[in-house]
Amino acid sequence: MRLSDIKRILNATVLWGEEHLDREVMSACGSDFMSDVLAYVKNQALLLTGLVNPQVVRTADMLEMTCIIFVRGKVPGPGIVELARERDIVVMTCPKRMYEACGLLYSNGLRGNCDGDD
Repeated sequence: MRLSDIKRILNATVLWGEEHLDREVMSACGSDFMSDVLAYVKNQALLLTGLVNPQVVRTADMLEMTCIIFVRGKVPGPGIVELARERDIVVMTCPKRMYEACGLLYSNGLRGNCDGDD
């Protein structure tokens, strides 16, 4: 699924990276706990979170994610957006709660890492 599709499905606003919306993502994860993301996430290109701090960007960068979507209408400060820009990570915000955002993406064909490990 392209980031442009995700933007449309979630009625999201791009805070940085509009020129990269043609990027393709194959899976996603949603969490407010970056320790869980580091421990359990494999091969996801998209992170949905309501946590707004620089650690989110650092975590996404370590896992080579291409996009962060802040849910619940959360808007990161300019320092967080700049950090994401430096790491070439698209940043969006959407008004939906995480449960609804993940459900919408799942029902439109975007999956998580369903390898049966958990």
